[in-house]
Amino acid sequence: MIITDYQQAIDFLYQQLPMFQRVGPRAFKADLNNITQLLAELGNPERKFRSIHIAGTNGKGSVSHILAAVLHRSGLKTGLYTSPHYKDFRERIKIDGVLIEEDFVIDFVNRINALSLQLRPSFFEITVAMAFEYFYYKGVDVAVIETGLGGRLDSTNVIDPIISVITNIGLDHTQFLGDTLPLIAGEKAGIIKSGRPIVIGETQTETQPVFLSKAAESEAPISFADQIYDIELKTLDNGYSTAEVFKNKQLLYSGIKINLLGGYQAKNLVTSFQAIDVLNEHGFSIQTQHLFSALENLRQLTGFMGRMQILKTNPMVLVDSAHNREGMMKLMEELENFSFGKLHILLAVVGDKAPDEVLKLLPARAEYYFSHADIPRAMKAEVLEKKAAEFGLKGNVWATVPLAFQAALNSAEVDDMILVCGSIFTVAEVI
Repeated sequence: MIITDYQQAIDFLYQQLPMFQRVGPRAFKADLNNITQLLAELGNPERKFRSIHIAGTNGKGSVSHILAAVLHRSGLKTGLYTSPHYKDFRERIKIDGVLIEEDFVIDFVNRINALSLQLRPSFFEITVAMAFEYFYYKGVDVAVIETGLGGRLDSTNVIDPIISVITNIGLDHTQFLGDTLPLIAGEKAGIIKSGRPIVIGETQTETQPVFLSKAAESEAPISFADQIYDIELKTLDNGYSTAEVFKNKQLLYSGIKINLLGGYQAKNLVTSFQAIDVLNEHGFSIQTQHLFSALENLRQLTGFMGRMQILKTNPMVLVDSAHNREGMMKLMEELENFSFGKLHILLAVVGDKAPDEVLKLLPARAEYYFSHADIPRAMKAEVLEKKAAEFGLKGNVWATVPLAFQAALNSAEVDDMILVCGSIFTVAEVI
């Protein structure tokens, strides 16, 4: 079958290939055989451009976008591969903030159609191969590559990056990565490559020995960003924050304007600043003015969305993709920085993870709008409502996320806040 338009290509990817984000664990493949064969058939494009590899439980998307913006502002043609997407598949693959062309997607799917029938790759494997081929074809100077799940066996882990970055470690995807922090760290540490610098964003007692051991084994220079940098963020009312940046306990920059919200972004900025230092030690020339400009214009430069993003005011609509314990804990802390009347929470989650650790963090004082995203993985709204009731969370069930969102808009007063959270897919149906 010859695919002739973009929607056909996307339908093929969704319908013919298992996609973890939509169907869950049955799409996961615990080896690199398919991606290795697929890339070999394409002439191994991943070996023909410089790359930066980023993993972690939380924050890897933010760090990926920060570094991509800084590199772009520094005059480098910069590829960015992230997952999943919100509205358009092409959000996963960008160069200098511009989405991959529809024609390239169509052509690529046609080229690998027969091979996909033979190898039966996952949606993620095809997407990774497409990104690497596109970055090579377009001649990027450097590409920032975010892992999907884990590290050691993630399909992106076929690159030999300039540096690797691991943001932090939390209990997520335990059915694949292990049920303890050291086990998960061991999987994430799989992106550490021989002789290549590794930046660890957060020093954690349980995971530090894992990273030190793997780095020593790989003869990879290792640094812990939070032992070098410290950043204090202040939330502004217009979608921006200001930062005080300290290096080795000394004030380095004051009053930097950043197009991000959330005190938790301080950790991601710390990680990014140290990664930038390491890049400069390895042949890059990232200037201060480029760094400042990139941070102030981050969303415009990269299309960063879905994390602590204000969609409207009066009432304020805040969306955030928090979906695990660590992410939701940080989100709840951030609400303390806002002034509002009543809190309305639109909540929808995936069904292959127990939501208890998330639900116990949510405030009982809020009015809830329970729903489910339009994906097979979604937990039914009625099931979510019953589970939430066990934690004193009360509200109504809505058949779709858009209906729940409209109900919240209808109920909210001008000084209220509507928070949309629970999964990327929930947020995607609102933004």
